[in-house]
Parts: sequence; C-alpha cells; structure tokens
Amino acid sequence: MSAVRTVARQPVAKAALAALALVALLAVFGGRLAPLDPLAQDTAHILQGPGGAHLLGTDYLGRDVLSRLLAGTGLSVVAAVEAVGAAMLLGVLPGIASVRFAPALTWVSLRAVDALMTLPFTLFAIAAVGVLGNGLHQAMLALGVLLAPLFFRVTRAAALGLDRAQYVEAAELMGAGRLHILRIHVWRKVLPTVAVTTAHALATSLLTVASLTFLGIGVQPPAPTWGGMLASDLGFLAQQPWAPALPAALIMFTVGALNLLADAVRDADPADHPADQAPDQAPDGTASGQGAGTPDRSTDAPKEKADARRHAHA
Repeated sequence: MSAVRTVARQPVAKAALAALALVALLAVFGGRLAPLDPLAQDTAHILQGPGGAHLLGTDYLGRDVLSRLLAGTGLSVVAAVEAVGAAMLLGVLPGIASVRFAPALTWVSLRAVDALMTLPFTLFAIAAVGVLGNGLHQAMLALGVLLAPLFFRVTRAAALGLDRAQYVEAAELMGAGRLHILRIHVWRKVLPTVAVTTAHALATSLLTVASLTFLGIGVQPPAPTWGGMLASDLGFLAQQPWAPALPAALIMFTVGALNLLADAVRDADPADHPADQAPDQAPDGTASGQGAGTPDRSTDAPKEKADARRHAHA
C-alpha cells in the first residue's frame, strides 16, 4: 500500500491515471455516449468536415466519425486487455514457480521462452488467425502467447533475487510452506515489477491491436476500431488530410499515459533503490547468514534481470 500511495503522490502518475480513467470510461460507455449510430451510413453526406450535425465530420460512407471513435474505444482497449491478461496467466505464475523447478525443467522452460521471444508479434498473429480463423479472440490469444515470455522472464528474474533472501530462509526454518512463502514473501516483492511490465505490455499490445485491425485482422468491418478507422482514412487523404490524426491521437494518448504510469511505478519501486533496503549481503558478497560454500541461486539473477528489463522497455 505504501508503494501505491507513493505512486499516487507523483504529479506524472496522477496525470497518467486521469488519462487512463478517461479512456476506461470511454471503453465502457463509449457506445452509449455516441451521438449517432456508428454503423449508420448516409451516402448523401460522405466525407463532410466537422459541423453541427457531425462534430468531427463523416467518413467515406457517411458514418459519424465521433460516434465511431467512441464506439471503437471499447473494442480496441478490451482487445489489448485480453491479450495482456492471457500473457499474465501464462507467464507470471510459471515464472515464479520456475525458481523452484527441477534444473532440467527450468532449462526446458527457459529455452521455450527464448524461442517464443524471437517471433514477431504481427506475423505470428497473422499465422494464428489463418489457422484458427479470423476473430478477435484468436488474434488476442496469439498475442498473449507471445507476450507471456516477457512476463515469465521478468517475474523469474525478480523472484530469483528473493528466493535466497534472509527473511525467506527464516520463514523456511520456521516451517512455512512453499505456497505461503511465495504468496506472502515473494509475490508482494515481485508485484511492483509485474505492474511496470503490465503497463508496458498494455502499451505494446494496444499498438499491436491497432496494427492488426489496420490490416483487417481480428475485427472485420464495419465494426469500428482505432486501427480500422486509421486504415480507411488513409485512403481519402486528398479529401480529408486531417482525418487519420483523430484515431492516431487516441492511440498515442493512451500509449503515452501507460508508459508514463509504468515509469512512475518503476521510480516508486523500492527494489530500484538499494540504499533504501536493509543490507542482505555480507562484504564478501554472500548473503547474510549464508556460508560461502552454500550454493546461491540468486547468482543467476543479474543476467536475467538485465535481459528482462531490456525486453520490458523495448
């Protein structure tokens, strides 16, 4: 809770949360707030500029642009949330559990994660949609599978540094079970790192969803989406050169707010400020209360932490 209060006190975080709250409201109530039917066509008033009847003008089929932007917010945001939710389910829990896997199973899981991280999001989603059918859920499941390795590596890297911490060893000596240790002592420390990764993953997912819908994958016309509107507006730049800026501005606004929030959470994470933590290591580099000859699994953490941070901020 202290970390939440620290984040909430930051002006940048307040602005980002306010922006995301506005986007969330539009995602939930955008269809109801739309002044006109976003699918209704009026061929007598195609490609009109902003006016009294249509505050943001009409598209190439005479549909109200403002109504389509409001209605398209829900599909775009929900799709990104669905992909990140699937990625967290497939990556976070296995990432924490992998710290206590058998070495052979851990090696296999890491190699599988490395293989998935080499695949490009858009091409993999196109291939998955081609096999499973062109639907939003199929595309988001494919995107979630590709985002899962990011959560796996980040969560594992954070948990490795805590697995041999002094208070974890003390809990084990007092008879605490593994699930209790993971839930109480490890998960609470890993949560800020997962929160930062989630914010960055939402931004990445939103851009990928916009790219897929731009290509007509996942959501078929006439369903409004930010990427679909951007694609259709690019075909009429001569008549409405300003039209693509509207969905693009919404995408940039949401992605920017997510990245700002992720930076605020990362800055508030005490794990990034070692001076604020109690020293857990002796001068010789071994953990306090741990002999020099005792194997320390946390020595594998630096490489994975650096790798995970690089992918999280890519």
